[in-house]
Amino acid sequence: MRKFDLIVAGGGLTGVAAAVSAARQGLQVLLIEQGGSLGGAISMNLVYPFMRFWTDPEDGVRKWLSAGIFTEMCHRVAKYTPVATPIDFSPEAMKFVLDDMVEEAGVTVLYHSTLFAVTTQDRRIQSVSVATKAGQMDFAADFFIDATGDGDLMAFAGCDYQLGRESDGLCQPMTTCFRMANLGRLADDKKPLNAIVNEAFNQWKEQGKITNPRENVLWFRGKALGDGIAHFNTTRIVKLDPTDPFQLSQAEVMARRQIWEMMELLKATGEPIFQNAQIVSIASSIGVRESRKLKGVHILTVEELKNCTKFPDSIALGNYDVDIHNPEGSGTSHYYFAPGEYYTIPYRSLLPVEFDNLLVGGRCISATHEAQASIRIMPICATLGQAAGLAAAVAKQTNTNAHTLDIFRLQDLLRQTGAAID
Repeated sequence: MRKFDLIVAGGGLTGVAAAVSAARQGLQVLLIEQGGSLGGAISMNLVYPFMRFWTDPEDGVRKWLSAGIFTEMCHRVAKYTPVATPIDFSPEAMKFVLDDMVEEAGVTVLYHSTLFAVTTQDRRIQSVSVATKAGQMDFAADFFIDATGDGDLMAFAGCDYQLGRESDGLCQPMTTCFRMANLGRLADDKKPLNAIVNEAFNQWKEQGKITNPRENVLWFRGKALGDGIAHFNTTRIVKLDPTDPFQLSQAEVMARRQIWEMMELLKATGEPIFQNAQIVSIASSIGVRESRKLKGVHILTVEELKNCTKFPDSIALGNYDVDIHNPEGSGTSHYYFAPGEYYTIPYRSLLPVEFDNLLVGGRCISATHEAQASIRIMPICATLGQAAGLAAAVAKQTNTNAHTLDIFRLQDLLRQTGAAID
């Protein structure tokens, strides 16, 4: 059985940030990814663009809340597409960037490999088993990081977790993103296009032509996507469990049907911009906003976010709104932070109670349903991955564990590597 210093499960931004951060500190790292490219929500789910990861105080000096390795990712995209910005990124170019970063850091990447079992002893994870084209493969490590999004590793290991919201277990809706090309020019003599599209959408809902329970149509355009291309983040699948393989399969089909309904709706508006439009890309996997969440040493609450709590063991910042898509149907609720306001995320929310050599990063950290609605965005997830990767490095280098490491040493290392933690 091959052994590493650290095994990271999941190759999204969380996992890449964790693996690269640890490898740059000298650890031998294995990064396990079930798809064929890195990026997770970007590459598999077509999530675009990055949500707000900064704040503009009254003094006018912008504070970047998701810094460090995440902003490095954003700036490196310019090598492959000059029109990209830290906000309007190129999803395809990001795949090249992430390949570059793991290769430069010396991370061993294992694609097309699905984690399915974990062995434990006392308070330590011993090894993980993955399904590959060559059959089962087993790998051991001193430390492990769960960056799967769905919390697969921590769940298979036996950690306590919460599925969905506390009241009934329902998760935020799943969404399959898609893109349309050949969009024409906007008409100059009509009301705003969004108003026209949403009016038609609600009419079709009333007539039973639309199965999508969402309250409006959400779509984006950006230079980094390309001319004449629009990105739609608007399908909505509710009341299905993202961790149940049969329900997840059902969700994939339902979402694709909603995509075709949307295509027919846009054509039916008669707007010239949609006359020659066609679907050019559908996410290979449905996007999951929420599923398992660790019940860790500290469960982050929405009250702590709204109070802009500054934790002494802070390892990341955020101020994205508490953005809850109704788990039961129509409607999306928001709580917005005022200019200059932001919260911190404590290291303890990455720590399982049950194990000494496991850390959890990304959207499945220890948080309530409402708190997770704010910390789940990709920029914040990347910073959580950086913190987890550096924590593993500190623990390995000082012969401690995830619970007993020197938090001040970790925070110093985060600052040295450009992260924003206070």
